[in-house]
Amino acid sequence: MRRRDFYFAVLIGFAFGWFFLLPAKNFGFTITPAFIFLSVAGFSVFSPLALFITYLLNRFVSGFFQFGKFAAVGALNTLIDLGILNFLIILTDITGGIYFSVFKGASFLTAVTNSYFLNKFWTFGSRLPATLEEYLRFAFFTLIGLLINVAVASFVVSVLGPLFGASPKVWANVGALVATIVSLIWNFFAYKKFVFSAEGGSASGGKTQI
Repeated sequence: MRRRDFYFAVLIGFAFGWFFLLPAKNFGFTITPAFIFLSVAGFSVFSPLALFITYLLNRFVSGFFQFGKFAAVGALNTLIDLGILNFLIILTDITGGIYFSVFKGASFLTAVTNSYFLNKFWTFGSRLPATLEEYLRFAFFTLIGLLINVAVASFVVSVLGPLFGASPKVWANVGALVATIVSLIWNFFAYKKFVFSAEGGSASGGKTQI
């Protein structure tokens, strides 16, 4: 595990902590200075620690460290997705219907832009510049992931509707999280097998330099 991995993990945790505040507000948490500090500082510490654990486990399960990186990027993408979604919900008070689907699509696409660069240059260790061919290949599989993500979220929110006494705002986040899990599994295997399969790098291991 290189210093670069450590720094990326800290930055991901730091950004995660900030984006976490928007869905937390819609879940009913009171956003105080202390809450902000605990969120940002806590995730900034947790993220590199969790990544280091996946590095240790990689000695027993090959590829686990790479998946740990992908999961870290995916976690940040999730909070970018949820953060933008909740920002739009806060602005409009819309939690369902066609406009929710539009909001979900916009938030997902923003997260995907972040996903491309972090996964290409960090998770899969690319040493090659981005190309139009690669970008179009990434966009194609991401589009499938987008359709899966929006369809699952819209089904949970607009078809199933709030369950277990959850409020519409909370259930909107449940739908988004379920959609994220499904599309995360799709994206990992699609990116690994069809987008970045020929990339160079040392995404699955490396010497510890922290």
